Amino acid sequence: MANNTFAELVFIPAPAVGHIMSTIEMAKLLLNRDQTLSVTLLIINPPYSVLPLTTYIESLAKNAIERMRFIKLPQDQSPPKLDSNAPFVMSFYEFINSHCKYVRNILEDAINQTSSRSRVVGLVVDILCTGMIDVANEYNLPTYVYFTSNAAFLGFKLHFETLFVDQKQDLIELANSEGEIVIPSFVNPVPMKVFPEVYRKQEGLDFLISAIGRMRKAKGILINTFLELETHAINSFSGTNFPPVYPVGPILNLDGVGEKPDDTDVFRWLQSQPPSSVVLLCFGSTGGFDEAQAKEIARGLEQSGHRFVWSMRRLPPPEQSLKVLPDDFDDPRGVLPDGFLERTSGIGKVIGWAPQVSLLAHEAVGGFVSHCGWNSMLESLWFGVPTATLPMLWEQQMNAFEMVVELGLAVDLKLDYKINVLNSEGDVVIVTAEEIERGIRRLMENKEVRTKVKEMSKMSRETVAKGGSSYSSVGYFLKEIMSNVI
Repeated sequence: MANNTFAELVFIPAPAVGHIMSTIEMAKLLLNRDQTLSVTLLIINPPYSVLPLTTYIESLAKNAIERMRFIKLPQDQSPPKLDSNAPFVMSFYEFINSHCKYVRNILEDAINQTSSRSRVVGLVVDILCTGMIDVANEYNLPTYVYFTSNAAFLGFKLHFETLFVDQKQDLIELANSEGEIVIPSFVNPVPMKVFPEVYRKQEGLDFLISAIGRMRKAKGILINTFLELETHAINSFSGTNFPPVYPVGPILNLDGVGEKPDDTDVFRWLQSQPPSSVVLLCFGSTGGFDEAQAKEIARGLEQSGHRFVWSMRRLPPPEQSLKVLPDDFDDPRGVLPDGFLERTSGIGKVIGWAPQVSLLAHEAVGGFVSHCGWNSMLESLWFGVPTATLPMLWEQQMNAFEMVVELGLAVDLKLDYKINVLNSEGDVVIVTAEEIERGIRRLMENKEVRTKVKEMSKMSRETVAKGGSSYSSVGYFLKEIMSNVI
């Protein structure tokens, strides 16, 4: 390859803020490590105009990154219907696959541009974009999958696909059974109560089997984790006929950390609090509560007596649940117990949307009540802040189980909490004030977990530094990519 020619990687993230952000950080990491690499990110517009996501996508083109370009894919006039009654995962998967023709056009143009300064050497696709692997194969382009969750969860998916394909097991019966299941990527038997709700239905299992089947055609799997954190899970892939696994994490967006935070009320207040004395409650872009649950959280916080910062968000009504994200309450006073804000004014702050990373980085924050999204778990470990688990949907219950039972890096507030974001059927489970209080006390007073988290924090920073296991893993991946260059 000529000295002035770049090897180009094409990334295709799923249209969700966490996925796009993590993919951009992954791409930036590769660009920093190899100056002969360039990256094109193909952005799929979400099927609905979800404001924070739409705004974020609009901002990407304005923040230029050297050797990285963004292409927004066109969108069909009538994308697949997404509603509360449709099988959400398969609808979303089909919606993404409807963009295959646009990806095909872009790849064809890139390959035919012989005068171009870059040569496409591979695709890196999200787990929700594995349909694009077939498109890449048409052009003999190697494809890699970037898995934004953890190795244990990927191992669970692989195990279920194997049970179905090789052993013809009835997955619906298994998914809805009681008790526990042995999964090779977990040390302990996994209780079915933490089984992801989406895979209790045929459509979700169809997606799982299809996605893993396509992943088997990939040349490698990049996972946002690190060997020291998930040693057993990563080793469980050895000896399987699955593509090579590259643990490259933690991949984090730390923009704004280390800068002087905005002179906001919450940061001014944190400055006056003792080190590690404040518990942060923050539940991600899809995490919110109805009025009844918000009241229980408030009572539990007050009864615990611990200092707190609570990012309090409300769930959209069920008919809007796939179209809009949780939002700030118009007036928290109308939702919280009478006099709560006045009684806790000295020890706590109730806020709306929160800059989670900047708050976790603050020395006054010593505990984190979280929905257990994988990005949030990695952030908590990076900053050495122990977590109390309050998972809500997707794979978050399984993440919580791994963090509490497998790794001992979190305390169990509730492992199997679920909110019905995607449909309004079923019993509404309320976590009581007493459970909240007990969980916060355990979180803030458990020295053993705090010590383990501090040790893992050190390892999470060492693994991405020169000589660390993730640093080496990225090196192996880059070597593999460059072997595609003729």
